[in-house]
Amino acid sequence: MSTPRCLLTVLFLMVASVAFADGGGHEDPVASVVLGLAIVLVAGKLGAELAVRLGHAAVLGELAAGLVLGNLDALGVRVLEPLASDASLDVLSRLGVLVLLFQVGLESTVRDMMRVGVTSFLVALVGVAVPFGLGFLVSRALAPASAVHTHIFVGATLTATSVGITARVFKDLDVAQTDAARIVLGAAVIDDVLGLVVLAVVVGMVEAAAAGTALSAADVALTTVKASAFLVGALAIGIFLAPRALRVAARLRAHGVLLTVSLAFAFVLSWAASRMGLAAIVGAFAAGLVLEDVHYEDFRQRGERGLEVLVEPIAAFLVPVFFVVMGMRTDLPSLFRGDALLLSLALAAVAVVGKLASGLGALGRPVDRWLVGLGMIPRGEVGLIFAGVGRELRLHGEPVLTDAVFSALVLVVVVTTLLTPPLLGLRIRRTALPA
Repeated sequence: MSTPRCLLTVLFLMVASVAFADGGGHEDPVASVVLGLAIVLVAGKLGAELAVRLGHAAVLGELAAGLVLGNLDALGVRVLEPLASDASLDVLSRLGVLVLLFQVGLESTVRDMMRVGVTSFLVALVGVAVPFGLGFLVSRALAPASAVHTHIFVGATLTATSVGITARVFKDLDVAQTDAARIVLGAAVIDDVLGLVVLAVVVGMVEAAAAGTALSAADVALTTVKASAFLVGALAIGIFLAPRALRVAARLRAHGVLLTVSLAFAFVLSWAASRMGLAAIVGAFAAGLVLEDVHYEDFRQRGERGLEVLVEPIAAFLVPVFFVVMGMRTDLPSLFRGDALLLSLALAAVAVVGKLASGLGALGRPVDRWLVGLGMIPRGEVGLIFAGVGRELRLHGEPVLTDAVFSALVLVVVVTTLLTPPLLGLRIRRTALPA
């Protein structure tokens, strides 16, 4: 039996076990959690396998698997409905977000960000400002009954760029060393940082409104400064402490010291970011940026694997949980109620146009600006993280992002992620790129 068929059989048996369980006896409380986790993991892997075989990113398959599981109730199948709101799966998905941002940070360094130059910064700046403005205007025009904070959060979500998806496409097409690719990847990293700052400001605005106060221009400036100061401070302190802490840790001979110390560092920075009123993912991302190969050379010299390799199995376990759970929380029928479908299509359109405009930031460089803009389009996991944060925030007891708006943003993620690889491939094949 092939692997997909085997996994599909396992998934069917697990779902059947849920459907026919009588709930009697003295069941261990963890039993339902591990069964739900098993269903989520197997469904996510099946979705990822199908997506990869169709030439798409695995994240799309995991999201699609969640969409299917979370919308079975529309077909009268309600046995899996509790999984979307399961507290234990929610905690695991939140941990998955932190590990994902830590992993993204590990793929870049502070020096990489400083090397990309003014061009990448301008591309990133346009790629944040234009989608934010367009998203805000479209949301306000098509969802006038929503709070202004909803419109702001929609705009903030559209600022995201998935550096992982773009990097994978460039690598697969063997153009990762071209000037255009370097600008896009550098801009995507800066875009992540700018987007996290925007997210911190927006979260601060919502929390202030929930407390019955208004976030003034001074408060916005303070939140921006606080977010920027945290990033700069965390990077500066981390650059000073990380190599020294890892040198001390290298004296320990117990197994798994490097992974334990590094994850602890990421979780402490995540906690610190949360205590400062920022999203915890800001701290996880900063931790990944700080930790470089040279910092744990002592571990390598004694034959241990690199940190990115050590984190991979944990990410392979936790990160898909986040994507599947996000998919399960997406109410597909809500997309076809009222103006929700129009909102979805309009947001997808401005999401593409907004990032295409970022190519205008590549001033004075002999690069293909269309290629730069196309490379900035995918929202991928970063867009889902933003949408997930908005889904969890409450304003006057209601989520900042309603079912319809959240579902519309998930559709934007799917559309932009699906469009980018074929459009990039077509542009690269039609254009002779300078080396």
